[in-house]
Amino acid sequence: MTEARAKARTERGESRFAEGFALFAECLLTGVWIAVASLPLVTYPAAFAAGARHLGRQLAHERGGWREFTADFRAAVRRGWLVGVAGWAVLAAVWVDVQAVRSGLPGGPFVGAVGVSALIGAAVAGLRAAASWRPGASWRSLLAQAGRRTVLDPAGSFLIVGGLAVVVCSAWFSAPLAVAALGAVAAAAVAVEERYRRR
Repeated sequence: MTEARAKARTERGESRFAEGFALFAECLLTGVWIAVASLPLVTYPAAFAAGARHLGRQLAHERGGWREFTADFRAAVRRGWLVGVAGWAVLAAVWVDVQAVRSGLPGGPFVGAVGVSALIGAAVAGLRAAASWRPGASWRSLLAQAGRRTVLDPAGSFLIVGGLAVVVCSAWFSAPLAVAALGAVAAAAVAVEERYRRR
């Protein structure tokens, strides 16, 4: 694949810098698309899946744009909205857990740490599942496989956590930056899954 990319770049007369900058710009644009597609709140897994597919096409030098992103989003949201609802339920459970910790229950800090760690693990598994999604794939099996990869590939999972930290810091600094950074998180998930497949 690396040779094919180098050959395609040479045929188009692009430098390595130009190709990298174009991919960076595509990540930022994809982040905006993901944010727009996530506005119904339960569609974020499908939005990330469509974003990951779009970035995968860009890496493979295949044609793709807003229409392909929209088609992938529609296919992914058919069952992906259930994953979105489950994600919000997990977040609500962790929020209740953190409130219990703040109220001073015995063993609260330990329980709170476990809850937050589980939330981070679920977010990483969800992103890995979204990066692996293909039309017709079962979200249940994708999440089960992604959960295993999250545990078996701690380095890759840590890279995705780093991407999530960038989004959080960007949102803290300026909310519009977080929107664009969502594309970087999708790119990180795509890169981690590609790295895992090549091992």
